[in-house]
Amino acid sequence: MEKDQASHGAIYAIGAYTLWGIAPLYFKQLTQIPAYEILSHRVIWSFLLLLVLLSVLKFWPRVRAVLRQPKNLLLLSLSSLIIGLNWGVYIWAINNNHILDASLGYYINPLFNIVLAMLFLGERFRPIQWAAVALATSGVLIQLIVFGRLPWIALVLALSFGLYGLIRKHVLVDPITGLMLETLVLLPLAAGYLLLIADTPTSHLTANSLQTNLWLICAGIVTTAPLLLFAAGAKRLKLSTLGFFQYIGPSLMFLVAVGLYDEPFSADKIITFGLIWCSLVIYSWESIKQRKKTALRQIP
Repeated sequence: MEKDQASHGAIYAIGAYTLWGIAPLYFKQLTQIPAYEILSHRVIWSFLLLLVLLSVLKFWPRVRAVLRQPKNLLLLSLSSLIIGLNWGVYIWAINNNHILDASLGYYINPLFNIVLAMLFLGERFRPIQWAAVALATSGVLIQLIVFGRLPWIALVLALSFGLYGLIRKHVLVDPITGLMLETLVLLPLAAGYLLLIADTPTSHLTANSLQTNLWLICAGIVTTAPLLLFAAGAKRLKLSTLGFFQYIGPSLMFLVAVGLYDEPFSADKIITFGLIWCSLVIYSWESIKQRKKTALRQIP
């Protein structure tokens, strides 16, 4: 039974990270629409879809429980602003031919998590982990010093997603309820932008083609489907095992950028990606080694 749980968990995790990895294919269908508009639609349609899911799953008692906890509401409000920033930068990057930079951000993210855990969770790290972080940092510094270009998209995506994960670790709420409340916080901003500020040919649904409107409505599915798969996978797998699936997403984004959309893999990117990949190999190797040591200690 435990083996079945793990194999099902692996399938869910692969599904989640695969959907996140090919998400650029979806957002590329909306390049004629400004990023802020797409972000607003992503918030609105995700919120409506999550309302339906909450009703089907009868999760409303969970919502009421969180609403009675001011601290959790405050943390979810903060996490909603951070994930909103992450979504906005990600959409802008995809639709302005910076998929490689977005991919780099999600490669860097696990290493950012190491630093965040040390700063905010009091965790101590082994020398090899520090070596991996130092190698990744050198990749960013080389791009800045030698090529005069700071990979700000990658850094913002990595930092925002890392901070989002850190905050959500402190909120005891299931993913569906949590995301619904986060989109609820962002809903007035999204609706206000579409109704009062946006003034483009695509900002009014009644003026759009049916195809464009369907693509926009699908933003809700694109947001929630991988999250549900991820939640199902996380429930069935150890966190350390789940971590090794996270490279599927940025790897697929990398292939999409270079293989389908011909983004230039220039010298600065080759050096930076090379150093990041080396650091991730070191980080993963050390994690596997540590897992084996822990497992041996647990054998009676």
